[in-house]
Amino acid sequence: MSDKQQAITEDQWHRAALIWDYHQMHHQLRPVDVAIGLGSHDLGVATHSAELYRAGLFSTLVFTGGNSPTTAKVFPRGEAVHFREHAIYLGVPAEAILLEPDAGNTGQNITLSRQVLAAAGIHPTTVLLVSKPYMERRSFATARKLWPDVEILCASEPLELDDYVKSIGDEKLVLDMLVGDLQRVIEYPKLGFAIEQEVPEDVHAAYESLIRDGFISRLIAS
Repeated sequence: MSDKQQAITEDQWHRAALIWDYHQMHHQLRPVDVAIGLGSHDLGVATHSAELYRAGLFSTLVFTGGNSPTTAKVFPRGEAVHFREHAIYLGVPAEAILLEPDAGNTGQNITLSRQVLAAAGIHPTTVLLVSKPYMERRSFATARKLWPDVEILCASEPLELDDYVKSIGDEKLVLDMLVGDLQRVIEYPKLGFAIEQEVPEDVHAAYESLIRDGFISRLIAS
């Protein structure tokens, strides 16, 4: 049986749901100086960024991201370029969007977006990060480390785990990604990439259990 055919048990779903909820910051949104849409395989980031722009939460939006092995075929001209085009299609004015087309990881997303904003004469005090649902906490921890003098809020499409899995179409991959992002939340502070985040015991136990069950394709060597 291949990884994609692996059946997900009810207990594994329960453990994954704990991690899914932990990854989301549950911030109360309000108007901010700028928003940054973090590039990825998930075009929902651009969709939700456009929704938040239309809701009046910000007037300037940065899309950031080049390519990765998982996005090169889907977004051949780069994540940020495709996200920008999608947001314009959804009604965001082109002049409201700044482009950062080179970042290859979350740290670069933050650092290079900050440089793009500064080059445009924008020095925000409040920043909204728009990401995949399971990437909120890692992006928050990264931004707080690299940009400590601004207030960081996080947002993502308001989806339940089941709905997100349906949108991606690969149960095993989504659980692998949940586990992989939690590993980074745990390990990256030790490497100086992010601030430390407390991980509740039940979430940590769920993480270790899913690793034992083989949800490991997105783990990094630690």
